[in-house]
Amino acid sequence: MSVVSPSISPDIYRIAPGFRALSISVEATPVADERVGEVALQEACEAVLSGQPAWAEAHLNAWADVFRAFGAKPKRTPCSAEALRKRVLKDGTMAPLDPVVDLYNAVSIRYAIPVGGENFAAYTGRPQLILADGTEIFDTMKDGQPGSESPEVGEVIWRDDTSVTCRRWNWRQGIRTRLSVADSRMWFILESLPQMPLEELHSAGKMLTDGLEKMMPGTRCHTVFIS
Repeated sequence: MSVVSPSISPDIYRIAPGFRALSISVEATPVADERVGEVALQEACEAVLSGQPAWAEAHLNAWADVFRAFGAKPKRTPCSAEALRKRVLKDGTMAPLDPVVDLYNAVSIRYAIPVGGENFAAYTGRPQLILADGTEIFDTMKDGQPGSESPEVGEVIWRDDTSVTCRRWNWRQGIRTRLSVADSRMWFILESLPQMPLEELHSAGKMLTDGLEKMMPGTRCHTVFIS
């Protein structure tokens, strides 16, 4: 199978010392059990409401500090995990969207970790985590219509050889590489700081790969640890 090899700029480690991640490449098969993601999402919401995990607040606070370090305002544009968990704490649940999206959102919620899910067939070149120079293009929606914008100079972004795929590190995903259950080449990135125990990062990755293999029997997953 084709293994995704993301490129991480040295600048990232100056902003976020101790940053580590799991890069998971997936060759997916057709869905056999659509409820896997929905059940995982429900269980993850219940875990958040019961105060799990114990280190969640410390990990999300560390992400807020990292966002401030590159000029973002985490109260307005928080990391993806914090945004999801706030919705659960406010509403008590989260409506299902797509079997695969529900699964990786469940991992993010349950482990208080930003998780990105991408349709890798839409990529050109390898994923790159860099500081923006401000000229890059990010495709988005404006007033219900496709539009584009550029990141701020010095903003942490994920991009490929074409354009930005995610702004403010893991805050908002672009449209071009958005993932759905219909995609066969998938790539996931689970992003962690030292306030999250390392063994929990690997547990989060296993929850994702186990769920994918249960949902789509015969699916192949390859996990690489990045530090």
